Amino acid sequence: MMLNISITQMEYIVAVDTHRHFVTAAEHCFVTQPTLSMQIKKLEDQLGVTIFDRTKQPIIPTDAGAKIIAQSRTVLNEVERINDILQDYRETVSGELKVGIIPTIAPYLIPRFIGNFYKAFPNVKLTIKEMLTDNILKSLKNDTLDVAILVTPLDEAEVEEIPLFYEELFLYFNEQHINQIDTPITPEYLKGERIWLLSEGHCFRNQMLNICKISKNNSLPGFEFESGSLETLRKIVDTEGGFTVLPELGTEGIKAEQLKVMGEQKQYREISMIYTRNFAKKKLIKLLEEELKKSVPESMLSANGGNIVEWK
Repeated sequence: MMLNISITQMEYIVAVDTHRHFVTAAEHCFVTQPTLSMQIKKLEDQLGVTIFDRTKQPIIPTDAGAKIIAQSRTVLNEVERINDILQDYRETVSGELKVGIIPTIAPYLIPRFIGNFYKAFPNVKLTIKEMLTDNILKSLKNDTLDVAILVTPLDEAEVEEIPLFYEELFLYFNEQHINQIDTPITPEYLKGERIWLLSEGHCFRNQMLNICKISKNNSLPGFEFESGSLETLRKIVDTEGGFTVLPELGTEGIKAEQLKVMGEQKQYREISMIYTRNFAKKKLIKLLEEELKKSVPESMLSANGGNIVEWK
């Protein structure tokens, strides 16, 4: 039996699977909800199977539907490759790239490259969203993101990693306590200090704990605080003492005396661009990679024999 499934129908079922809601999926596809529902029902009638279990909230695919949706994602990615091939033969660079980036990188990296990128490629639309690592991986796998910038290594089988640069990590102390700090700093020294941490879910929180070789936050008596913002933690250190950990790009304007290295060896985090292995927009991702690397000091393009801090 010859199946007659349109690209549009595949886009509709993928959208419903992604958003788990017919109205939201229709908005994403720029059609009315009745139009989208009618096309999906028509596809189900053609195939003789139910793709979505509409009795569940949120809507979920049936077993057969999940396999059909997975194959549709593969087909749509292959169709997108045609656009990628055409881009190689066009003089102008255009298209859209949906980028995820973790919050501990975004405020320091985006201002460095975004202006130059738009000047160089005015016909490319970048949609950038701050997200935690777990959410980024889910979004890459369901195709709501094209590419992401985060801390690696991930060791994910379906994900390709392109290292961009290596960012040194520093212990940040209150200015008034600089003269009281012994160097080199050891984990034993830090056990008597308060450490201000990012909240759960941030990979940089784990790096904070790993670099300091401690297991939990030591906060003020009667006051525990975890933040999603490194800038907030830095200001708390300034007023209440203790210390936090800052990445290299987040240390601009800070006195060098307030930034200390743990031990004798430099500590780094690896920043990479990642995408799924069936990714179609190879040319755009290469251009983004080049602009990102140009936006940081050349010294950051390698780890210079330092230690890459684990984030898991």
